[in-house]
Amino acid sequence: MKNVRVGVIGTGGMGQYHLGYLNSVDGAEIGAVCDIEPGILKKMSERYQVQEFRNHRELLESGLVDAVIISTPHYDHTPIAIEAFKKGLHVLSEKPVAVHVKDAKAMEDAHKSSNCVYGVMFQLRTVPVYIKMKELIDSGELGEIVRVNYLVTDWFRTQAYYDSGGWRATWRGEGGGVLLNQCPHSLDLLQWFAGMPVKVTALCSIGKYHHIEVEDDVTAMLEYENGATGIFVTSTGEAPGTNLFEIAGSRGKLKLQDDKLSFYRTRMPVQEFCDTATGGFDRPETWEIDVPIPKSSKTPGHRQITENFINAILKGEKLIAPGEEGIRSLEIGNAIMMSGLQHKPVTLPLDGDGFEAMLNELIAKSKHQKKVKEIEDDDFTKSFHT
Repeated sequence: MKNVRVGVIGTGGMGQYHLGYLNSVDGAEIGAVCDIEPGILKKMSERYQVQEFRNHRELLESGLVDAVIISTPHYDHTPIAIEAFKKGLHVLSEKPVAVHVKDAKAMEDAHKSSNCVYGVMFQLRTVPVYIKMKELIDSGELGEIVRVNYLVTDWFRTQAYYDSGGWRATWRGEGGGVLLNQCPHSLDLLQWFAGMPVKVTALCSIGKYHHIEVEDDVTAMLEYENGATGIFVTSTGEAPGTNLFEIAGSRGKLKLQDDKLSFYRTRMPVQEFCDTATGGFDRPETWEIDVPIPKSSKTPGHRQITENFINAILKGEKLIAPGEEGIRSLEIGNAIMMSGLQHKPVTLPLDGDGFEAMLNELIAKSKHQKKVKEIEDDDFTKSFHT
């Protein structure tokens, strides 16, 4: 195979963004487009001179594509991915891979039964500062993690944003709010650095700042197997908001804020100092280091994930964000939601059947009436976090 013919399923804001760079990716070309909205579909088909499909099954059976990028509303990710794998097509899914872990596991089962590449669009893994944090943690420089503090409340969204699509911020159309829409990237970084918690206790506020039926403000406490604890706070209603990531370890602390990464390195292990110091108010000698962040030879972001996906197909390159890892952030998000709505701690691994039953009950009991007000020429890229 010389070029991977990519079908883009879902040509809304995110799909259009992918279409804008795909033909300039080495080894890739746009093969076809698919959307249920005829107006935008025709526009994309004519712009890129490719065949259009109103039904994803027709695209998958067309023989015009070798891989697909799925950028549809969340619930559609699962059936499209499963059918693509059955057709022998490679899959790159937008986040989240699914609405709940049971669907994500079904996608992974279908992937395992195929011989296909499966990736997820976790583009923050390509950002140099996050790569550096990952290196410092994995190398042991920070020691064993004892606490994580992640405040990411700069996901501000207006009511107009939520009103702009009929599926947005509804249990039936989206399956959740800030945890499922904005925070898959944040939750992926959380588990990428600190691993998976074993227990979650959370508060989830439904429509605290917006006229929506899903969560827009969350505070969660995380407990880890080694005794470490964590706090995760997020919101789409605070302004200007905060983006602060602190990871404390047995050899100091990493702090990322305002694109500045600081390493507060203790001269000796903290517990050793605690056990051997002779003064009650002694503090370990600590060096504050401004960590230099190397510049990447590539522009971080969605395109780099896609380039890596194409190279994995053509050259066997290792995936930056394998699809099977998408379930991890989803499981944390589902656990936070379940804990917040049921007002009790939730242990992991998550009860997938229990979460699905809870979600189906929310859908069945929903009385939310939504009036859609489309926004003309809104700059979709303003939503990106780097």
